[in-house]
Amino acid sequence: MKKDSKHEECCDVTEVHNNIVDAVSMDLPEEEVLYDLAELFKVFGDTTRIKILYTLFEAPMCVCDIAEVLNMTQSAISHQLKILKNAKLVKNKREGKQIIYALDDEHVGSILKMGIEHISE
Repeated sequence: MKKDSKHEECCDVTEVHNNIVDAVSMDLPEEEVLYDLAELFKVFGDTTRIKILYTLFEAPMCVCDIAEVLNMTQSAISHQLKILKNAKLVKNKREGKQIIYALDDEHVGSILKMGIEHISE
């Protein structure tokens, strides 16, 4: 006899494990922090932005180089870079007449690397 899939995902009894609930409740971040985290992950929800981040994971580059690697317009890249910069995922610096973009810090690279590892399992 086939079991109902909804039934398989629920406990057969109602029992609250207060020690676990209390411990988790104490460690749960503030609502504002959770909101900010959700907003950060929304930025990762766009394939173009992921491509740009992965490109910058390999090497810092100017908009022209990123556009060439991804076969996109500089305007499209600039638009996405602005979103990534506002989310503090990329930074830039001027080198002469060029602006070079890079990942903001090692955490961004770690997030990308962990994501790749996770989907590769």
